[in-house]
Amino acid sequence: MPQNASARLSPTTLLLLVVPPLMWAGNAVVGRMMQGVVPPVTLNFLRWTLAFMLLLPFAGQVLRPGPQGLWPHWRRFALLGLLGVGCYNAFQYVALKTSTPMNVTLVAASMPVWMLLLGRVFYGVAVSRRAALGALLSLCGVAVVLSHGELDHLLAVKLVPGDGWMLLASLLWAWYSWLLVRPRPGTEPAHIKADWAAFLLAQIVMGVMWSGLFAAGEWLTLPALAEGQGHIQWGWPLAAALVYVAVGPSLVAYRCWGAGVARVGPAMASFFNNLTPLFAALLSATLLGEPPRLYHALGFVLIVGGILVSSRR
Repeated sequence: MPQNASARLSPTTLLLLVVPPLMWAGNAVVGRMMQGVVPPVTLNFLRWTLAFMLLLPFAGQVLRPGPQGLWPHWRRFALLGLLGVGCYNAFQYVALKTSTPMNVTLVAASMPVWMLLLGRVFYGVAVSRRAALGALLSLCGVAVVLSHGELDHLLAVKLVPGDGWMLLASLLWAWYSWLLVRPRPGTEPAHIKADWAAFLLAQIVMGVMWSGLFAAGEWLTLPALAEGQGHIQWGWPLAAALVYVAVGPSLVAYRCWGAGVARVGPAMASFFNNLTPLFAALLSATLLGEPPRLYHALGFVLIVGGILVSSRR
């Protein structure tokens, strides 16, 4: 299992695990900005459709019929596509309808706990004291960022329905991450796994099918609008948002996350996910013209401290 072999984090591995939370922090901010511009589940469908078209020239062979394609193993990729593409991202955009990027990333920061619990219950991976302490330190760092270094601010955080959606999304992402490194024997072809583009495209094509079904259901529930109005506000803001979410949080982040999880295992990788709230705070501060504060540095120290503690042998 990669976790034991990954006690030492190389610079390359660190880069692979830091890029995804940076991209996902931007995804939360953009998703919030797109509220009222495009329905959330439809945004997820458009995002992955564009990502599919961008990746198709590099790995289109995986869609061909025959033993070299994904179809003999469609159940495996249908599940990965459902969890990692269809559900997680759609639930996040739905969560952002009633919650803020900071609240969403706070709930997602519980992911190391779910990773450890799922690994213990379903895969028999023991939870070490260092891993538990690392999870606690990282969560403390997240709390410092969200509270601006003041306890009253943290106690004033109110949970909304969107936070429940994000909690469900975090559980599904933890399951997805374990499935990446613990496939059932014979369910994952080595020739697809060895090609990152083919492996990602196999998930995306299934995920687009799932997200398309979810988007169709969303449109059946949308309220009627007055003549001349539409549920999608087409224009350059939406186009720019789609390009970002299709390239950064999708192709780049998923590529890095998959490679990082393969190196260190899902439990260890999940601690880096706690950098997302910090990056979200910094991005929000940048967009609002506010400089980083001392509590940002303290939160960073605690989050990184949790990563270092959990990664030591």
